Amino acid sequence: MRAIISDIHGNLEALEAVLADIRSKPVDEIYCLGDVVGYGPNPCECIDLVRELDVCLLGNHDQAALFDPEGFNAGAERAIFWTRSVLENATDEHASERWEFLGELERRAEADDGKTIFVHGSARNPLNEYVFPDDVFNQVKMEKIFAQIPQYCFQGHTHIPGVFTEAHEFRAPEEIDYRWELGDTRVMVNVGSVGQPRDNDPRASYVTVDGNVLEFHRVEYDVDRTALKIYEIPDLDNFLGNRLREGR
Repeated sequence: MRAIISDIHGNLEALEAVLADIRSKPVDEIYCLGDVVGYGPNPCECIDLVRELDVCLLGNHDQAALFDPEGFNAGAERAIFWTRSVLENATDEHASERWEFLGELERRAEADDGKTIFVHGSARNPLNEYVFPDDVFNQVKMEKIFAQIPQYCFQGHTHIPGVFTEAHEFRAPEEIDYRWELGDTRVMVNVGSVGQPRDNDPRASYVTVDGNVLEFHRVEYDVDRTALKIYEIPDLDNFLGNRLREGR
C-alpha cells in the first residue's frame, strides 16, 4: 500500500497527525508531492519529517524558498521570504542538510508499473500548472494534459482533492464515498492538502492506493495550535491562520 501526501506548507501539527494516521495502516511507502514549506510556521520541522519519506517532489513554494517567488500574492511572498530567513538562520546540525534536500528535489516521479506518474502541478507543467474542478469545462486544456498521462497521474497544488476522468468529469471524494477503483481509463487524482485544505473541510487530506483501490482520507488535527503560531509571527498574515479553521 502506498500513501500519497502533498502541500504540507509548514503545518507541523497537520503533518504529524497525517503521518500517525498513515502509520496505523499497512502502508509500505509514502510519497510527498511537494510544497513542504510556505505559509506555515514550522518549515524546518516539516522538512525534517519529510526527509524520512520514500519520495518527495519539488513544489512551487519549495522552489520559491530556494530562489525568488514568481506570481505570488503579497501574503504568500512575505511568507516565503520569512520561510527563507528561518532556514538561513537555523543553527542546528541539520541546517545545511535542509537546503541540500530542497535543492535536490525532482519535479516528477514514475512508479515501477510504467503507467503512474507523480507531480506537484500537472503532467503538462509539473511545478506550476493548476488543474481546478472547473477545468473539466475547458476541453482543450484537459485533452492536452491527459495526453501527457500514461494512465494515472497523482498531483496536488490546488489543495482540492478529487478525481478527474478522461471523460472530463470531476468527482469530489464525498461523491464517491471516498473510494475509487483504478481501471483501464486514464485519471488524474488530486490528493488534496495536508497543511492547508481548500475544499471547505479543515481536516488534513491524503490518499492511499492499495492495488487498484484508491481511498481518500481526512484527518483532524489541532488547527487552533497552528493558527496561534501563525498569529504570533508578524511576517505571516493572520488570514493564513484564519483560513485553516474554514478549510479555504
